Amino acid sequence: MSDLSSVSVQDAPQTAARNHAVEELTTVLARQSILDDAGRVFGYELFNRSATAHSAQSDGTVLFRVLSNAGADALFGKKILFVNCTHASLTGQHLELVHPGQLVLEVPPVAGNSAQDIDACLVHLIALRQRGFRLAFDHSALTKPYASWLPLASFLKLDTTQLRPETLEPFVRYAQKNTQARLIADKVETAAQHAQLKKLGIGLFQGYWFSQPVIVTARLVSPAQATILKLLDLVRKQADAVEIEALLKHDPTLSFNLLRFINSSGFGLDSEITSFRHAVMILGLNKLFRWAAMLLSAAKAGGTPPAVSNLAVLRGRLMENLVGDLLSKEDADNAFVVGVFSLLDTMLGMPMGEALESLSLPDTVLDALLRRSGPFAPFLHLAEVCETGSDAEVDAAADALAVSSHQVNMAHLEALVWTETLLGGQG
Repeated sequence: MSDLSSVSVQDAPQTAARNHAVEELTTVLARQSILDDAGRVFGYELFNRSATAHSAQSDGTVLFRVLSNAGADALFGKKILFVNCTHASLTGQHLELVHPGQLVLEVPPVAGNSAQDIDACLVHLIALRQRGFRLAFDHSALTKPYASWLPLASFLKLDTTQLRPETLEPFVRYAQKNTQARLIADKVETAAQHAQLKKLGIGLFQGYWFSQPVIVTARLVSPAQATILKLLDLVRKQADAVEIEALLKHDPTLSFNLLRFINSSGFGLDSEITSFRHAVMILGLNKLFRWAAMLLSAAKAGGTPPAVSNLAVLRGRLMENLVGDLLSKEDADNAFVVGVFSLLDTMLGMPMGEALESLSLPDTVLDALLRRSGPFAPFLHLAEVCETGSDAEVDAAADALAVSSHQVNMAHLEALVWTETLLGGQG
């Protein structure tokens, strides 16, 4: 198989890339538990600790980073997330990306309590409720100016530092009589407070008596801005799923983010999505555009070193070609995923096991990536030795799969041409 050397890939790009971990964008969040009367975690309130000011942009950043965060399900599970909102953020496009079932939007009162402004906000609040979002208000919703908001409340938060003890009970009784909203006692700091509030019939509690906010870091892998712009342009032109899938295939960090996002609990799907094309079809062009736009706003120039992305794509295509000659179309698709994600540890600068924690992939894919076992492992080994191995190593790897040298050469040559065409000479 001496002719293979003419189309082999040098290992220098991979070695250099190991010294340049992909840029990771981080948002520091605080997560505080909301407990029921039995002391069980009912949900979490999220606070953005990275932003200097609370704004519509910071609200969008919190939701986007939570949904795109590596290990988000481990941090929040299926618990309800309470997210602070500004009135400007209630009309933001980031809410189009979110499944409303897991979220509660905490809406503040209007500055100045103007009747005109309160009525203007009501239109947006009604629309959010119709879309399935639950709303939480503070005790202002129990006052006369906000009477029109009260029927929309799913939760009412009573801040024990703002309500005097002698006024707290009347507020609770009024709420119990005039709304179906669940009551949350906020900023509970002593056992005596907890006992008093529980006796009044309040069923949910938050405060330092139970738990202090826990700092968590939401990490976002940053693809190159140019690639995201290409994706936005394809979506704007209403390209078909095949063309969009091709772009996703050439940027592993972009496809990684998409699969992580669409399989997050916040998206609300009942089954896991592992195919890029399926992800595009499920998401739809409108949501795909919004997702890419949010990703672009969070990304910085650069992203993964092109040499690493190119090598990962080449591996994926080579494995797809080889498996496609022997196994099913589904197996070929999974083989491509194995190849593309085989360098995730390099691209993310973390162990492979940690990188894959936030993705739901078939067991055969995980076996190949984590344990070098299963049906795709020998194909991955063959792809790797084609990059760095001697002719004897390539021959041995091919023989183990009963693949001829001609098949390997043709599959490798096609993969090189396909990758070069797809990437337009990047890197």
